[in-house]
Amino acid sequence: MTASITPERSSPEEGQRGRPLIITEDEELLDDLLRLCAAAGAEAEVAHGAPTRRGSWEGAPLILVGDDAAAGLRGRVRRAGVLLIGRDLDDHNIWRRAVDLGADNVAFLPDAETWLVDRIADVAEGVGQQALTVGVIGGRGGAGASTLACALAVSAARSGRRTMLIDGDPLGGGLDVLLGGEGSEGLRWPAFAESRGRVAGSALEESLPELHSLRVLSWDRGDSVVIPPSAMRAVLAAARRRGGVVVVDLPRRVDEAAAEALAQVDLGLLVVPAELRAVAAAHRVASTVGMVLSDLRAVVRGPCGPELDDEEIARLLGLPLAGQLPPEPGLLDAIDGGEPPGGSARGPLGRFCSEFWARALPGAGGVTA
Repeated sequence: MTASITPERSSPEEGQRGRPLIITEDEELLDDLLRLCAAAGAEAEVAHGAPTRRGSWEGAPLILVGDDAAAGLRGRVRRAGVLLIGRDLDDHNIWRRAVDLGADNVAFLPDAETWLVDRIADVAEGVGQQALTVGVIGGRGGAGASTLACALAVSAARSGRRTMLIDGDPLGGGLDVLLGGEGSEGLRWPAFAESRGRVAGSALEESLPELHSLRVLSWDRGDSVVIPPSAMRAVLAAARRRGGVVVVDLPRRVDEAAAEALAQVDLGLLVVPAELRAVAAAHRVASTVGMVLSDLRAVVRGPCGPELDDEEIARLLGLPLAGQLPPEPGLLDAIDGGEPPGGSARGPLGRFCSEFWARALPGAGGVTA
């Protein structure tokens, strides 16, 4: 069990990738906290009572204070990232000690062990701002969602952003093929099918194929593998913790795994060809996806006619318009020749993606595309 004492505050920049600090004289509690640090992949600094090393209190990215040591730390400089660790849920005075200490949270063991491991692991990974996560969904089959997802990832990587492209559609044939990297070394989805709990973001990134300066999690060409919701949740969370940009190619059918992916998407793009039947199909997709994803926007794939332009299509769908995607002559030939979608920054697809990221990425006014 955990409970918040203070509002969210930014962590000190110094020591972001340092070791957590444990302060306690309770040997049993110390053993438990060291075990949780080991589970999170972190090596802790230990202080029996008050910290003795200069700068430990100020510089540690996370401080775990045993309730036995709380009284001795009164008067310390207040800072973010202090957790008070107790065991007795019935000890109501612990809340007063937490306030006196300036703790962010109170965590009771063993109930809060999973939560605490996640917090420690965040420190071990140096977690900062999470990735902007964009999901791309086809309004109908063959709408071009996978092509747009690849182009968005290629464009983000070209601008120097840390980028991960995740293939969330097991029936799509594999995004590594679309990027010309089906033979590249690295793990595919079947390797993560049994993932539970927390997946280390750095380990995930390093294990995936690197294509066109981005990391790609795709499907292999083996038998179909079911990815349970827990694995989808763990993998997407790990990808987001790495920061930068995550692009997810999503299926039109929202099963449990797709719902887990949608729950971690910041912004969804529904790709709709400028055809009346496509709009009708996309309307059904939008109504289903909209039950999980609150920010869904239409991308209209042209050419558009005078009676059914991009704004009218967005109006019929009841969605904000993210933009119109003009035709790109020679796109299929370019892909067959080894150039990825969006590989040319001067083509219609590349320009669309560059303009999208210019509006959506942090530092450019937030998610306003």
